[in-house]
Amino acid sequence: MTAVFNLDDSYARELVDLCEPWQAAPLPAAELLVLNEALASELGFGVEALRLPDGIATLIGQRLAPGSRPVAQAYAGHQFGNYSPRLGDGRALLLGEFAEPDGRVRDLHLKGSGRTPFARGGDGKAAVGPMLREYVISEAMHALGIPTTRSLAVVATGEHVMRDTPLPGAVLTRVAASHLRVGTFQYAAATGDAELLERLARYAIARHYPHAANAANPYLAFYTEVVEAQASLLARWMSVGFVHGVMNTDNMTISGETIDYGPCAFIDRYNPATVFSSIDHGGRYAYGNQPVVAQWNLARLAETLLPLFAETTEEAVELATAVLVSFTERCDAHRSAAMSAKVGLAGVGSDDPTLLDDLLALLHAQAIDFTSFFRSLSNVVRGDAEPTRAMFADALAFDAWAQRWQAARASDGRPADEVAVTMDRVNPIYIPRNHLVEAALVAATAGDMKPFTQLVDVLAHPFVERPGLSAYALPAPAEGAPYRTFCGT
Repeated sequence: MTAVFNLDDSYARELVDLCEPWQAAPLPAAELLVLNEALASELGFGVEALRLPDGIATLIGQRLAPGSRPVAQAYAGHQFGNYSPRLGDGRALLLGEFAEPDGRVRDLHLKGSGRTPFARGGDGKAAVGPMLREYVISEAMHALGIPTTRSLAVVATGEHVMRDTPLPGAVLTRVAASHLRVGTFQYAAATGDAELLERLARYAIARHYPHAANAANPYLAFYTEVVEAQASLLARWMSVGFVHGVMNTDNMTISGETIDYGPCAFIDRYNPATVFSSIDHGGRYAYGNQPVVAQWNLARLAETLLPLFAETTEEAVELATAVLVSFTERCDAHRSAAMSAKVGLAGVGSDDPTLLDDLLALLHAQAIDFTSFFRSLSNVVRGDAEPTRAMFADALAFDAWAQRWQAARASDGRPADEVAVTMDRVNPIYIPRNHLVEAALVAATAGDMKPFTQLVDVLAHPFVERPGLSAYALPAPAEGAPYRTFCGT
């Protein structure tokens, strides 16, 4: 049969010290649950071929594509602040790399494909629910314009995995700019092999920031690019209320893509202390802490790269520190731009320096739904403020802020409707509401994929209001226990 796609093995070939050759575990009965046809077409893969038995087998590593040399990648990491020198892909495999039609190189990667040498006592498997969670959230993030790994397919394994109860198993096939992480550099640095660390850095530069190779100090230029990419990413997370939930250094990519959707979720009522993860007891990865944690992770990356920055440690630390401290300013600038756009002030500016901070404080104080509020603001611009005022127990507090907001907007010469339209382009009406995601995953685990498929279809166009979909825009019911998410391992 003609190959469904071809792969390269550049990581396995060039970074042999940072991986273990491995094969996916045999599956008793593979069944395609969901295929991302739009992504497959975008990548130049034949959709119909992927649905055939050989195509499914190739998607999950049971039938190797030409050029594929599967490996489990090695990396270390700080998990909740505690350093683990050897983590790695305990239940994942890099099948290889491929070039998109536009020439960009991407990884094809599996999750839940069986035990590897890095399994650390785990079974190497994954359940249907967590793999579908990554699929729906990652694709929603893509539709929101946020850099992310993409989900190509979820395939049921035909076996059950043991968690608290037996659950149907699945394998996720995902696409990424790469799977190079801060933890990859930590692992390389910990070997004490200076040549390996430099080889990894050169590989990362060539893969993600090739222009840095021409800089006077290529490795410092590379680090600066990573800091900028993460500052932009964190601002985008915050602008849509996304909580990653497990921002360990092994879950931070060098590319600036969001990766590893475990205990992630979106905030409903605005509260910067929001935590969803069942294991984040101290709130380390709370919504409002995410920029601080990102900078902490980037400090760990800088530590690994110091030998490449300068000949002396003192000079290297000085250079690294200057870039690291710029993260806060970079992130604040990106976040200010994103939040200004959300309230229709993009390109206008404001002489009211606390306008946005005071708005967030007001939303927190009155427990206002983050997504619904910002989406409703465009109607205020159009002249209908009542639905927005009705969200507030103290509508006069909103009125006071709105007067300041209108004053800030006074210098904007654009027609109100034009401003409102631009606001609707950055304020989604449909996000992966936690209660909807949970309901879809429960149904899918029981064998009913229809709610999941419908949810994915709605989230593919998050900024366009459509008839008959009002239930997908509603906040979570007020009653009930706080929403909790789990890693799924």
